[in-house]
Amino acid sequence: MRTSATRFEDLVVWQKAHQFVLAAYRFSRYRFSRTFPLLKE
Repeated sequence: MRTSATRFEDLVVWQKAHQFVLAAYRFSRYRFSRTFPLLKE
């Protein structure tokens, strides 16, 4: 039997989407830093 989610963070679909968003953010941040290396200066 399943237990009901008490918070939206308990939902599996939210956890998967959150992992995807974090991976996309890390990838885009890496690509941006490689494209514009002097931006941090």
